Amino acid sequence: MLKLTGKTALITGGGSGIGKAISLLFGQSGAIVHILELNHEAAEAVAKEIIAAGGAAFAHGVDVSEQADVVKVIEGIDRIDVLVNNAGIAHVGNLENCGTADFDRVYNVNVKGAYNALFGVVPLMKEQGGGAILNMASIAAHVGLADRFAYSMSKGAIYAMTLSVARDYLKDGIRCNSISPARVHTPFVDGFIAKNYPGKEEEMFAKLAASQPIGRMAKPEEIASLALYLCSDEAGFITGNDYPIDGGFITLNN
Repeated sequence: MLKLTGKTALITGGGSGIGKAISLLFGQSGAIVHILELNHEAAEAVAKEIIAAGGAAFAHGVDVSEQADVVKVIEGIDRIDVLVNNAGIAHVGNLENCGTADFDRVYNVNVKGAYNALFGVVPLMKEQGGGAILNMASIAAHVGLADRFAYSMSKGAIYAMTLSVARDYLKDGIRCNSISPARVHTPFVDGFIAKNYPGKEEEMFAKLAASQPIGRMAKPEEIASLALYLCSDEAGFITGNDYPIDGGFITLNN
């Protein structure tokens, strides 16, 4: 099993969904986990679960779009070996259905939030002599998805930032990669279906699952397993890459 023993990991949006799965797996793998999460109670619940399993974890109630608050948390941590930029929100709508407020909200969390964490962590990693950064992109950064204008914009930015950071800090021993998941079965998906298709939850879930060539949605734990590998020392030769984990969506959904 891959290990992160002795490493400190900072995970944004680690209180639910994919971020929760990553936090739990990293904790099981020996990392000291710091969870940055807007929902402090959710972060605390995940931290307690990690601790109950014999790990070490800390919860921080932080809005990742506020740079000063993010940097303050980072300054209170002695060492950060791993950063996972996972915090993100979605928006359904094309260009005409995306108002300024919608666009800004997605940008502030998905793009500026990742930037803020990078801004705080990279100087620390340089001082330490290296580290591993993983950004959560999406298949939306690679293919055109209907009614995902703002979301696609944000994930394309994540992909580009990943390449930029990987290039600029190669000689500082900092690796930077990204993951591009297709649809993942998280509480967000269940909530979205319940809100928009009341009474047709099972039908819509099956339809969304069938849109993946492999015939189902991904499990958060599957995304977490890839994240663990890319943040581990075993992936020490990997940087500046994006890894689709999409059930064949990008290449087979033609």
